[in-house]
Amino acid sequence: MNIENTLIQALGIEIITLEKGKVVATMPVDERTRQPFGLLHGGASVALAETVASIGAFELVDQATEVVVGLEINANHIRAKKDGVVTAIGTVLHQGRTTMVWDIKLVDEQDKLICVSRCTMAVIKRK
Repeated sequence: MNIENTLIQALGIEIITLEKGKVVATMPVDERTRQPFGLLHGGASVALAETVASIGAFELVDQATEVVVGLEINANHIRAKKDGVVTAIGTVLHQGRTTMVWDIKLVDEQDKLICVSRCTMAVIKRK
C-alpha cells in the first residue's frame, strides 16, 4: 500500500499490526494532530479510526475485484491528550457481503481510553 502524499503520511500514522479482522496503528500527538488549544484534535482521532477500519476491511475483501470505502463513522472522545502517542486497535464486528462494521478503540501509553469509534465500511465492486 502506497501511503505517500496521503493523510496517513501527513498525520504520521503507522500500521503496527495487520491481520485478518484486526489492525493496530499508532499516531503521534504533535503539531500535526493537535487543535488550537493544544489537545489531540477529534478529527485526527476520527481519521486514525477510519484509517484502521479501511485498511482492515480491505484485507478481508477480494482485492482484485473489490474496494472498500467509509460509509459512516462515529466517535466518542473520552479523555484529552496533549502529547505522546495514541494507539488504535480496530476489530471487525460484522463482515457482510456489502458492508462491514469495525470497532476502534484509541488508547494512550498507559492503555487509558482516549476515544471509541465505530465505522461502517461499504464493499464495492471495482469498475
